[in-house]
Amino acid sequence: MRKKLTIITLLIALIGVAGMAQNTTDKKSPKVGLVLSGGGAKGLAHIGALKIIEEAGVKVDYIGGTSMGAIVGALYASGYSAQQLDSIFRNTDFTDLIQDNVPRSAKTFYEKEDSERYALSLPFENFKVTFPQAISGGQNIYNLLVQLLYHVKDVQDFRKLPTPFLCVATNVETGEEVLLDKGYLPEAIVASGTFPSLFEPAEIDGQILIDGGVVNNYPINQVKAMGADIIIGVDVQHDLATRESLSSATEILLQINNYRTVNDMKKKSKETDLYIRPDIDQFSVIAFDKGKQIVKSGEAAAQNKMDELKQIAQSQDEAPKPRKRIKMVDSLTINRMIIKGNDQYTRGYIKGKLRFNLAEKISFDDLKQGMSNLSATGNFKAIRYDLVSNGLGTDLILKLKENPIKMYIKMSAHYDDLYKSAALINLTKKNFLMKDDVASFDFILGDHIRYNMQYYLDKGYYWSLGINSKLTDFDAETDFSLIQGNFNVPINPNIQRINIDVTDLTNQVYLQTVLQEEFAFTIGAEHKFLNYSTRTLNQVDTDGEVAMSASNNRTTFENSNYFSAFSQIKLDTYDDKYFPTKGLLFDGDFHFYAFSSDYNNNFSQFAVAKTKFGGTFSMLNNLSIQLEADGGVKLGTSQVTSFDFILGGFGNDFVNNFVPFFGYDFLSLPGNSYIKGYGRLDYEFTYKHHFLFSANYANINDDLFRTGDWFKEPSFSGYGVGYGFESFLGPIQVYYSWSPEISESNIFFSVGYWF
Repeated sequence: MRKKLTIITLLIALIGVAGMAQNTTDKKSPKVGLVLSGGGAKGLAHIGALKIIEEAGVKVDYIGGTSMGAIVGALYASGYSAQQLDSIFRNTDFTDLIQDNVPRSAKTFYEKEDSERYALSLPFENFKVTFPQAISGGQNIYNLLVQLLYHVKDVQDFRKLPTPFLCVATNVETGEEVLLDKGYLPEAIVASGTFPSLFEPAEIDGQILIDGGVVNNYPINQVKAMGADIIIGVDVQHDLATRESLSSATEILLQINNYRTVNDMKKKSKETDLYIRPDIDQFSVIAFDKGKQIVKSGEAAAQNKMDELKQIAQSQDEAPKPRKRIKMVDSLTINRMIIKGNDQYTRGYIKGKLRFNLAEKISFDDLKQGMSNLSATGNFKAIRYDLVSNGLGTDLILKLKENPIKMYIKMSAHYDDLYKSAALINLTKKNFLMKDDVASFDFILGDHIRYNMQYYLDKGYYWSLGINSKLTDFDAETDFSLIQGNFNVPINPNIQRINIDVTDLTNQVYLQTVLQEEFAFTIGAEHKFLNYSTRTLNQVDTDGEVAMSASNNRTTFENSNYFSAFSQIKLDTYDDKYFPTKGLLFDGDFHFYAFSSDYNNNFSQFAVAKTKFGGTFSMLNNLSIQLEADGGVKLGTSQVTSFDFILGGFGNDFVNNFVPFFGYDFLSLPGNSYIKGYGRLDYEFTYKHHFLFSANYANINDDLFRTGDWFKEPSFSGYGVGYGFESFLGPIQVYYSWSPEISESNIFFSVGYWF
């Protein structure tokens, strides 16, 4: 009996010990979920909060975010440390990212000219002017995120990231919340942050998505559903703003959205176990230039919760593993390219714009450059792409959303001392006759009627076809000796200066091929009609004879058609046409004039060759120097002076062989050959405001190169001191110009883009 009691006692004890052991085993470590709200630039405070959360030793098991919270959260979930994120965002130019500023190097020569001519461009459909849906397509942001998240490119289920992650977006058609926890990570987080009117809506699986903050700016319930026991939340949302704070359309849209989210947060903040709200009310949602201060605010707010954070860390059995430093990939090999959504543009056109070869190693910068090339065309509302491993390398799955707008109306205005005041109206039609083409017509009203008609069939790597027709008209006072070569009789020596009217009609057909976007080779045929006349002279009396025809009180001394073949080689890597800070330029042009209607009976075949080369580089902060040299020569024995070089004046895009030259007025220095050196110092003393100092030197005369005089000390020099401003109309420049060789000085004005 005693033996049985002993056995029973032992069994009871064993059961108790087992129960205690079971209770100990059942006590699990709590799972911590991190919720990061949206808030634009204020979301940079998340980085500061993450620094302190790491310092406290908290292991984050799940992350959910919206908008900027989704971007920071996804990068953290992919393995980046808070310190790395701080470094990445400190070195990011958010202005370029948000505005989708496409580098000039991404544009073809046709696109460069297009973007440097018009101040305003509006969609024009069914003879109605419309307005774009958004300021930016978000392409630069997407390119950056693809590179930053390349190391997790093959993770399609966001729960399988180093830290499980989700984000939310809004279906713009239904107003419903869309949970994004699968797919291509960069695409998902960009969709979560597509703020209405600022970014184009995103499309995923047939759904049109905008910023998740519209319906759920703090996805606490979704993170709880992942399995979180403890919620740490960082809230960077706006409170309702006062009227003084509503200073922009973005702020007003955010205020409208906040009517709902502010009320939601009253409940959600109470459901948050550790609620962190940085003191960032003084910052706007676009204050990315205050990033360092915003990050510090996040650190300070989280530091105030350090004791609670350490308690959470102590309740966890497992400490977080040290985060390895993730090295951003700088190169890849794309073996296959799959293009989706290209109905109006051919595969050859798209591949030609991307400008890299398959199965060859390329840099990530080359990939981003290719995407910028596509974006610069304006033919695509959205360019999204997945990079997916295929065993041997990487597949590029290019998902294009073509721009349905094919017609645009564009406008610009300009004033200068040569063409005077002018207003430009342009009509541009893409896919005019076939895929990959564009037709454009400029009609210019002002002191002189002009037009510029262009047709361009862009074939990328292959030969592209261009057709141009341009009418230029202006008048300028000049020395009468400039046109004496067109007279067949002696000239009255009392005639010194006349007012000359110039009409130039140029028609070209050409083929062009490009290497990258900065180098082009062109060959073509040209017809040019030239009319030089004056009202200063009615009839020139030389010993009782009439020197030339005169009608309607106008004397004409050139009225010929010329037919030529031409070729051009051009390299242009300048980062800006008007105020470059870096880059190289080479422009070589050769025209062979084979036929003429020969108004003055003095034509024989001749050629004109000219070239310009130079470079710009930065010397000190905001100080750059531009150095250029150019020259030209007429080859042959023709007595036609209409194509001689004429130096003088200030400006861009002069017709024929008129060359700007500081110190002298327009059309001042003639000759059939010239050589010129030019230098300019540009100091940007405040944003978009420039102090300019220019100097140029030249020799110009007939047969300058045959006689060797081009090698002599320059005969002509001139200087200019000026001010430049990058306005919404285009560059505004004013110069005071003088030369030590003459007593007169000049003031040159230029307002707006040259056209």
